Amino acid sequence: MSQASLEELIVDGRTNAVLSWLLVAAIALIGLGEFVTGGTLWATFTVALVALALLPPITVRSWEAMIPWEVLLLAALPVLGLALGSDRLTGHVASYLSVAAIALVFAVELQTFTTVRMTSSFAVIFVAVTTMAAAALWALFRWSTAGLLGVPFPTDHDAVMWEFVYSTITGLGAGIVFELYFRRLGRHEQCHPPDETSIAEGNNA
Repeated sequence: MSQASLEELIVDGRTNAVLSWLLVAAIALIGLGEFVTGGTLWATFTVALVALALLPPITVRSWEAMIPWEVLLLAALPVLGLALGSDRLTGHVASYLSVAAIALVFAVELQTFTTVRMTSSFAVIFVAVTTMAAAALWALFRWSTAGLLGVPFPTDHDAVMWEFVYSTITGLGAGIVFELYFRRLGRHEQCHPPDETSIAEGNNA
């Protein structure tokens, strides 16, 4: 079954660009609000997310070159949950889905803008492993800063272990979803072959 390459996740389309830019604007505004109210951690998260989203258009110098809005929406779920006051969107599963989406964006941008090369299958494994690693690093960071910054951290050992379980399940689940996403893009490319005019121009060159 055909799969799309990682570079094809940098979409050059007007509709996708408009939706992605609207999401970037919303993320930036929410991050600014968190910074003003003292939410340093979430403000830092939004800065990192906006930076990743803006890297393609800045590098390519085209406002239409954006990552798929669906992936950006998934990455922004916890941030949007803050604005909507939804506990479900800021819970463990949504947070680790966000981490998985960010890991995918990071993998795509490494493949597109650096000399790093990886297959879509390896990118799926990268997403799952990165999600699990992020859970461990996030728990370590919260534990080390709980007293200094007042960041909440569960004192129950079982609660921390369940966070790791959630991150593992979510990372593996996100990996499967992204694998299906790559396959869908591959089928889409097969259904839309190159324009005959472009092929003719290439042959005449």
